[in-house]
Amino acid sequence: MKNLLILALFVFGTSFAFSQKYGYIDSDYILNKMPDYSEAKTKLDKLAERWTKEIEERMELVTRKKADYAREEVLLPDEEKTKRLAEMTRLETETLEMQKLRFGVKGDYFSKRQELIKPIQDKVYDAMQKVASKRNYSFVFDKANQSNLVYADSKYDLSDEVLKELDIK
Repeated sequence: MKNLLILALFVFGTSFAFSQKYGYIDSDYILNKMPDYSEAKTKLDKLAERWTKEIEERMELVTRKKADYAREEVLLPDEEKTKRLAEMTRLETETLEMQKLRFGVKGDYFSKRQELIKPIQDKVYDAMQKVASKRNYSFVFDKANQSNLVYADSKYDLSDEVLKELDIK
C-alpha cells in the first residue's frame, strides 16, 4: 500500500511538472524596438546630461576656490580665511545636496524615469501577460533581468509575440 501511494505521488508529481509551460522574453530587445521608449530614454538622457553638467560645473567651482585658497592662505587675515572656508563648505554642501536631489534614491531622475519609462514597461508587461495567457504558459522569465539565467533556447522566446501584441513590427 505504501509503495502504491509513493508511485501515485511520483506519477502525479512528474505529470504536473511536465504539464507546465515555460517561456521567456527579452525586455531590452522589446523596449529597444518601441519608438515611445526611444523618445522617453532620449528625454531622460538629456535631463541627466544637463543635471550632470550643472553638478560638474559646481564641483569645478569648489575645486578652483580651494586651489585659490591654498595658494593665498598664508597671505590672508584670519577673518578672510574663515569667510572663504565657510563659503567653500557651503558650496560643497549645496553641490552634494543638488547631486542627491537630482540622482538620489528618491531624486528627480528616479521620479522622471518613473513618469516616462514605467508606463511603457507596464505596456510590455500587459502584452506579455496576454501572450502567456493565450498560450497557457505557467512561467515567463525576463532574459534581460535574469543575472542567473545561463541558457535559454530561442524556441521559448516570446519577445516577438509580445511585440506583435503591442502592434510593433
